[in-house]
Amino acid sequence: MMDIFHYLQPVSEEHWRRTEPVSKPFARIARLKPEQVASYIFYHYQYQEERPGDGDKYGMIALHENLMFFYSESPATIEPPPYEGKLTTSHTPSEWQAAMDPHFIPWEEESGHSLIWLEIPLLFQLQGNETIGGEQVR
Repeated sequence: MMDIFHYLQPVSEEHWRRTEPVSKPFARIARLKPEQVASYIFYHYQYQEERPGDGDKYGMIALHENLMFFYSESPATIEPPPYEGKLTTSHTPSEWQAAMDPHFIPWEEESGHSLIWLEIPLLFQLQGNETIGGEQVR
């Protein structure tokens, strides 16, 4: 999957290292209309470069064809960006949801409270200093 959006990008290993306990991860998927993929990427690039750090430090969106994957954590890790965005404009739509809705193919059945987002259930979560295959996970 290609990274098409992140609230904050890692600038170094130290910057990305966690200093607090891991928050609860959550993920969801949505389907984009094929003819709207470029527009969706454009708006999200504009948002991330006009407003870096405007959400969960570890929040990101990836895309495979027209299947979109969103990852974030709760509670969110919010911190100021250690860099300036690449854009000095302010064109990100103020009515974000209204600008995004036309991009999606709704699911046939409501998922929780949405026809757009399909929640991915959390099956397990590593906490702290576990090891996988003899390697310590941080």
